[in-house]
Amino acid sequence: MALQDRILGRVNDLIVRRPTGVVVAFLLVTALFAPGLATISTEAGTEQFTQESPAQTALDRVNEDFGPTFDAEGGSTQLIHRGRNVLSKPELLRMLRVLERLDSREELRVESTSSAASTVARTLDPSATTLDAQIRAIESASPGEIDRAVRAAADRPGFRTQLSDDFNPESAAASATIAVVQHRIPGGVDETAGMGTDSPLTSIQLRAQRVVAATDGDIVVFGSGLVAREFSAIIFDSLFIVVPAAVTLIFVFLVYAYRNPVDLVLGLLSLVMTVVWTMGFLGLVGIPFTQLLIAVPPLLLAVGIDFGLHAINRYREERATGADIRQSMALANRQLLVAFFIVTGTTVIGFSANTVSDLGPIREFGIVAAFGIVFTFLIFGIFLPAAKVTVDELFDSLGIPMPFQRPLGSEGTPLGRVLPVGVAIARRAPTAFVVLVLLGSVGAGYYGTGVDTAFSQDDFLPPEDNPDYLEELPEPFRPGEYTVTERTNFLEANFEAAQGDTVVVYVQGPMRQDDALESIQRASQHPPETFVASDREADSQSIIGVVRSHTNDSPSFARLVDRSDVDDDGIPDDNLEAIYDALLSSSARDRALQFITEDLRSTRVVYTTKGDAEQGAITRDARTVADRYRFDATATGAAVVFQDVADAILASAVQSLLIALVLTALFLLFIYHVLVDRVSLGLVNLVPILVTIALLAGSMRYFDLPFNALTATILSISLGLGIDYSAHFVHRFADEYELRLDRADGEAGTETPMTAVFPALTATVTGTGGALTGSMITTVSGIGVLVLAITPILGQFGVLTALSILYSYLTAMVVTPSVIVVWARFVG
Repeated sequence: MALQDRILGRVNDLIVRRPTGVVVAFLLVTALFAPGLATISTEAGTEQFTQESPAQTALDRVNEDFGPTFDAEGGSTQLIHRGRNVLSKPELLRMLRVLERLDSREELRVESTSSAASTVARTLDPSATTLDAQIRAIESASPGEIDRAVRAAADRPGFRTQLSDDFNPESAAASATIAVVQHRIPGGVDETAGMGTDSPLTSIQLRAQRVVAATDGDIVVFGSGLVAREFSAIIFDSLFIVVPAAVTLIFVFLVYAYRNPVDLVLGLLSLVMTVVWTMGFLGLVGIPFTQLLIAVPPLLLAVGIDFGLHAINRYREERATGADIRQSMALANRQLLVAFFIVTGTTVIGFSANTVSDLGPIREFGIVAAFGIVFTFLIFGIFLPAAKVTVDELFDSLGIPMPFQRPLGSEGTPLGRVLPVGVAIARRAPTAFVVLVLLGSVGAGYYGTGVDTAFSQDDFLPPEDNPDYLEELPEPFRPGEYTVTERTNFLEANFEAAQGDTVVVYVQGPMRQDDALESIQRASQHPPETFVASDREADSQSIIGVVRSHTNDSPSFARLVDRSDVDDDGIPDDNLEAIYDALLSSSARDRALQFITEDLRSTRVVYTTKGDAEQGAITRDARTVADRYRFDATATGAAVVFQDVADAILASAVQSLLIALVLTALFLLFIYHVLVDRVSLGLVNLVPILVTIALLAGSMRYFDLPFNALTATILSISLGLGIDYSAHFVHRFADEYELRLDRADGEAGTETPMTAVFPALTATVTGTGGALTGSMITTVSGIGVLVLAITPILGQFGVLTALSILYSYLTAMVVTPSVIVVWARFVG
């Protein structure tokens, strides 16, 4: 206690004796953090989550060993062409002329193009190897000749994959087609399962978009660079909608809560400083701003509003007793600094628990949020009281009265009559109520164990059509037009090949070994349910397919394979090194190297999965097939990578919650032992938040809100923010309780520990309860505006955070009084 008193005494002396110096020092620190705002970079999309996935590591090795879909030193752009019949003569010419315009632009670095129109033109005239020649071939052909060329091209590899699923060879018609433009890009393109914002394709695709937009016809540009740019735009558009809406709501409620323009300005200034410190820190240390970090400013506003209202309200309580300015602030801040320290400690623990996550963005979220809470503590615990003293003394010296200084929730006010409902329950049946609440919490928690876990790019995509209320917003708040969702949905609905329904098995081992190819064949037999199969063999692409294809093209190679096929099943199981050498020295070399490395030490097998199969089931089945291989085999591909992330999300949610619970419990037990020598009050402090977490988990399942990349943090955040309410309540009660017991000792035992409980509870709910109510209403509204964010993941996070604050407030005000009475009867 002596150390605590010395620390509090020195901080309070600094605040009340040198308030102007404190204010100037904090403003200078703000000026130091401000330049960091200009250096903040952004990172969006799913790539940031997949980078540390084991499946992504395997996929990187696949891309490194076998090359990406396109040249490793380049990138690709898709052109989506829609129409009544994209294989008609006018539409074929339209596509070829667009490709010719793109090819003629040096800045677009076009290396090659691929399209159904080019295939039809080369079918008409095999010598038409240039776009100009292909245009002439189509122009000189009759519609009937073009239809016959389409039917002839239908059997060529790759032609059908460029056309929509409604392609009809007989009528030579399709409603959509995809053309691919390959670019030469220095440094190459990093290919991962997700999408990032640092794609070198972005500027090229933006220029290509302008070129295509200037032409006739329904042709649009689509590519990873444009998607990444749109993801980045969504972040800023969301902030531009959410922040003003949050500030407006917060301002309205703070006007009511403070009821004083000077106090309102001080509170808002403190909130702005908190955001500047945190965002400036973000820029100075080089952490990129991601979708997850959009949630940090509202969280800091939630804690800052709470601290600000408590600081001003507690100060007003002391001023109402007749104490002078400095004495009132010294008394109020002496108590509040302890409460703020408890809240800060538990909240930092809750946020920091996310640093155990295997996902980098969640770790960064925990780090930034934890630092932000520390900054909030310093600003609202030291700067705001010093600024309040400075301003009040200035007004007092000028003889200007400070209006509207009545504390919130004081007796006699409408709010003051509602707040004691929890005390009323505690007077009548506290034990029964606590047992009922605990049983309900166990039920809600058990129900909540069925919450789903999900991770996909859809979480980060904007809706295909913006809601009407967003379209009604005035400029500059109205969001832009987003195309990525519409085009992604169109590709998935109309192009089976665009759905990405494949998994890759990456095999490492001596492929020269006689049974290497037999191993691939055996692994593909009797495939699991999610794999596409025919004749009880999985539909796959592998080096076996290259061997079979080249056997049809080369009689000499066919004879070599026949001599090497000991068991006569069409798969060579002898002289494999000779077969590979023949294959790699033939015209099939490029295709062979897509499936086997030149050192013959690794291969890949690509399996097709069913379109309606769930991601989790695909991953389990892919790993089952990988386990069948004799060599070291790893299942990978976009579905597997995303399932890895989903599993990491669930593990992150559970681990961070358990760590936060244990550390918070230990912290509370220790701090209450140090402060009031009552260790058990730490458990009292913990009960309401356990109830809150159980209710929140149940609500997530009831409202079908899954754990995803952002909501994975919600349980530990709920613990951190929820402790805020119960910590203020329990600490204020402890002070009031000790005060009455000390007073009873000085008055010859006129009050017992049990008779002191209810007066202390009443003083707590009418004093601290008013500030808690104002804080709850303001922060629920301020954080609730995240539902206006453009991406669904932020809306879900806003709803859950608002629910957690509401539950924390209700359990603190209604449940805590009964828990305290039970504690007083059996422990206190």
